[in-house]
Parts: sequence; structure tokens; C-alpha cells
Amino acid sequence: MRSSMSAPAQPAPTTAAPSFAALRHSGYRALAGTYLLAMMADNVEHVISYWMMFQKFHSPALGGFAVVSHWLPFLLFSVPVGGLADRIDPRRLIQCGMVLFMAASAGWAWFFITDTLQMWHAMVLLVVHGCAGVLWQGPTQVLLHDVVPGAELPSGVRLLATARYLGVLVGPAVGGAIMLTLGPRYGLLLNLCFYLPALLWLWHAPYGPRFRQLATAPVRAVRGLADLLRAVADVRANRALASMILLAGLASFFVANSYQAQMPGFARDLGHGDPGTTYSMLLAADAAGALVAGLLLESMGRVLRITPSTAVGFCMLWCLALAAFAATRSYPLALLLLFAAGVCELSFSSMAQTLVQLNAPAASRGRVIGLFNMSALGLRAFAGLTVGLGGSAVGIHASLAGAAGALLLALTGVRVWLGRAAAQPG
Repeated sequence: MRSSMSAPAQPAPTTAAPSFAALRHSGYRALAGTYLLAMMADNVEHVISYWMMFQKFHSPALGGFAVVSHWLPFLLFSVPVGGLADRIDPRRLIQCGMVLFMAASAGWAWFFITDTLQMWHAMVLLVVHGCAGVLWQGPTQVLLHDVVPGAELPSGVRLLATARYLGVLVGPAVGGAIMLTLGPRYGLLLNLCFYLPALLWLWHAPYGPRFRQLATAPVRAVRGLADLLRAVADVRANRALASMILLAGLASFFVANSYQAQMPGFARDLGHGDPGTTYSMLLAADAAGALVAGLLLESMGRVLRITPSTAVGFCMLWCLALAAFAATRSYPLALLLLFAAGVCELSFSSMAQTLVQLNAPAASRGRVIGLFNMSALGLRAFAGLTVGLGGSAVGIHASLAGAAGALLLALTGVRVWLGRAAAQPG
């Protein structure tokens, strides 16, 4: 990198570390374990609520709103929440997120049990769920720097990303089992319990500002737009940060995970629209690919270098896999393509997050991570328009294929820009 860039807050991403190094720390094992349970509960709620909404309203537009409402809070509040995580204890922000998650699950359960769910009820609960996520994700990434030493941070980021996808993988299976046993109405009451470990562990976990040994940068006040502008200035000085935030934003804007909200429609068109095993397998296929990719990246981290160009390449392969999934009418091939898509998505997203966390300046780490989350997660709200509402106009297959194709063209431009930048002297 050029000498004029801001000094990285952590060692370079090529620093060699043993495989699964982060798991050697008991605090990280607790963080990853509670994160996994919360992610599983998040996806259990998705599986049950999306299915019940689809059965009651049969509305692709509501599926699109589910995507918009889930991610719009990240677009609006990621940088302010990142600023708060720089200023106050991130553990308390995560706990607030857990409380909101539990409130959302309890609300769904109430309306399902009383059979009083209306469309506006569903929209409010989806918004609450989205606000919970923004209080959870960014502060967790900030807290990770206190739990794992800098040289082992790449391992911590990769394994936490793997835990995320493991939760996405296990969530549909657990959600399907709950729907077949307890039923969707009472199953969401059980789902409340999966958020409790994170809430309780963080109460006295010995991490955060009070426990830091090294001197930290002066705390700046949270200033809204000024925080956003300062984070943008920090990012512009570092090509790795700029390219990965751009990559994450493009992927989120065009596609993201919007096809998950439309999965009941894809399952129906593939001839497996029942709420049993075949539907859950379709939901879990790309999460399984992501899990495999995470384990391979962690065990072969010294072979595959973490670079912006590699991340862009995996994202381009992701586009091709999703476009092929949208076009197929074969259920086995659909499972295979979703598995391949999961491999590619975990690869590029974990690489992008690793590069951002390694290069974010310590004085504004929360704000820069917030900017990355605003791009990587907040812009997913617009994917609800491209795939969700677009599905109402041209069908979900055509809208997903078109969005993946548009993203592929945009990524080609990013790849050209990176090549030219690398060719410049200095």
C-alpha cells in the first residue's frame, strides 16, 4: 500500500497464523457460540414468519418489504451505531439488539396464536427485527477486536462469518423441525430462548473499553452526518477499504439475500412448496456451501491469499451461480447451484470483511465498520426492490437473473479499476 495511506490498525492480512487460531481463546469461543445461537434464532424466525406470511397473503410485494425493512435500518443507522460502539460499551448495544429480537419473536407468536395477523402487523414486526440486527452486527465486529489478538483477527473474522452461515444453515432445519412438531404458533415462543445466552454472557464478559490494556484514541462524540463524512475520508485514503466497501455495496444493492424471502415461490415452482424437508433443504443449500467454504478458507488460509481481486472474482462466480439457479427448473440442480452460490458468497464476503477490519484506523474503527455494514447490509434494502418488487412485475426467476447479470457487469468495471490501480507506480 502507498505510504500516504492511513496506518492499518492491525497486521497485514497476509500475516501467517495457525488454522482455527481464534478458537484457542475461551472468550472467542463464547462470542462465536452465542453469535451462532442468535443467528440460528434469527433464521428460525425468518423461516416460520416468511412461510406464514406467504400462506396468509401470497404477496411477493410483502416478501420484498421483508427484505427492505430488514436491511433499511443498516443503511440509516450503521454509521451512528458504529460511532456509539466507539464511544460506549459495545456489549450493551448487542444486548439491546437481543431484547428487540426477543420482542419480535414474541410479537409473531402472539399474532399467530390469536390468528389476528394483519399486513401492517407483519410490517411493524419486520422493522423491529431489522433494528435489532443493526444493534447486533456492528458492535459485535467492534467487540471482536477486544476478544482476539490482532495477528489472529483474520481467523476470528472468517470463523465468525462461518458461524453466521452455520446459523443460516441450522436455522431452516430447526425452523422446519419446529413447524412439524410444535407448529409455527408456539414454536416462536421456544425461539426466544435461543437469544438468552448472548444476553446473559455479555452481562459480565471481561471485554470492552473498561478492560483494554493499551492506550486508546480519544473518544469523539457521535455527530451523525459528520461521522459518515469522516468515515468516508478514512476509506478514500485506503484502496483496500474503498474497493471492499464498493464490492459489498454493489452485491447488496443488486442481489444480497433477497431471493431468500422469495424462496417459498421458488420452492413452489420447483414442485417442492410444502413446509417439510424438501423446502428446508432448498433454504439451507447455499448456507451449507458457505459453511464448507468457511472451513476450507480457515484450513487453507495460507494457500489462498486475501486480496481485493480475489474477493471480486468470487463475487462474479456468485452472480453466475445465482443466474443459473433462477433459470433452472430442476430441483436437484437448484440445490447444487445454491450450494455453489454459498461457497462463493462466504468467500467474497469474509475476505471483504477481513480486509476492512484489518485496515480500519483504530481511532474510527466503529465508524468505518459501520460504513462497511451500511454498504454490505444497508444497501440490501434495494435488493428487495430489484428482486422482490421486480418479481411482482416480471416474475421472481427473471428478476433474480436480471439482478445477477447487472451485478456481474458492475463487478467487471470494479475488476478493471483494480487492475489499473495496481499497474500505477507507487
